[in-house]
Amino acid sequence: MSKSIFRPGALALITGSASGVGYAFAAHCRWQGMNLALLDINADSLSKAHSTLDTISSQGNATVKTYPVDVSDHAAWLTVRDSLTTDFPDSNGAIDFLLLNAGRSVKPTTTQPWEDIDYFQKTLATNLLGVINGLGVLLPLVQKSAGPAAIVLTGSKQGITNPPGNPAYNASKAAVKSLAEQLAHSLRTPGNPSYAPHVSAHLLVPGWTFTGLSGNAGPVADEVARKKKPKGAWLGSQVAEYGVRKIEEGAFYVIVPDEDVDEALDQARVTWAAADITEGRSALSRWDDEWKGRAAEWIKGDAERRRK
Repeated sequence: MSKSIFRPGALALITGSASGVGYAFAAHCRWQGMNLALLDINADSLSKAHSTLDTISSQGNATVKTYPVDVSDHAAWLTVRDSLTTDFPDSNGAIDFLLLNAGRSVKPTTTQPWEDIDYFQKTLATNLLGVINGLGVLLPLVQKSAGPAAIVLTGSKQGITNPPGNPAYNASKAAVKSLAEQLAHSLRTPGNPSYAPHVSAHLLVPGWTFTGLSGNAGPVADEVARKKKPKGAWLGSQVAEYGVRKIEEGAFYVIVPDEDVDEALDQARVTWAAADITEGRSALSRWDDEWKGRAAEWIKGDAERRRK
């Protein structure tokens, strides 16, 4: 493409933008001179994020607007949509970068998670319905962009390799992966009602990241966050830097490494998980006593082969 998605004067709308990965992408967009529509359920953190973003040097006179929103509330999305034209009059009603990133990890209150319907409903309301609401309301505005434009859905490695222990979260992120794949195909396929070749879709899959879900509640400066984060985790800013580069390269699957897991190890784990189907193994065989030793050995060997 002759010009970048991340360009001065373009409009970026980001959910879950008060902390972590969402805030890091907002900071990058701000630095690039993009106008920002920032959504988050936490109004106080969102206000702090806005104040911090105002200190970042920006190309041009970029506008930042914040919207305290529960992404599971469809009516709230309609209100945001109706506000965008007034708040960003130069956008011509178009969004150039849409990052649907709001996420929630809920712990079940019963020993049997299958019995805790509230745990499933709360998780799916944010992680899945929040994405569906965002796409349903805002996809036409992204299609109106003069381009290039991009839609990014934040998934999780747990939605791909599906480790035991958090079925609601894993299911929600597996569904987001499916939605992103469907969206990408519809945008690029002539004759599809959603066809918009100037709009790309991407599945952002962070690795172990120091975010609001894991203790970093709010926009923390990198020099402070580096002292607080666990040794193996990446910062949100590292995820954003990697993600922006891959999005600009046109990658759909943006599988982000961290300090403990590199790209080769991710690829080996995904390959083993997919082969449970093709090889007729038990579901989630990597964690079964019968298979886990062989799985670990195969994954290690495959990762080493990929690194060569």
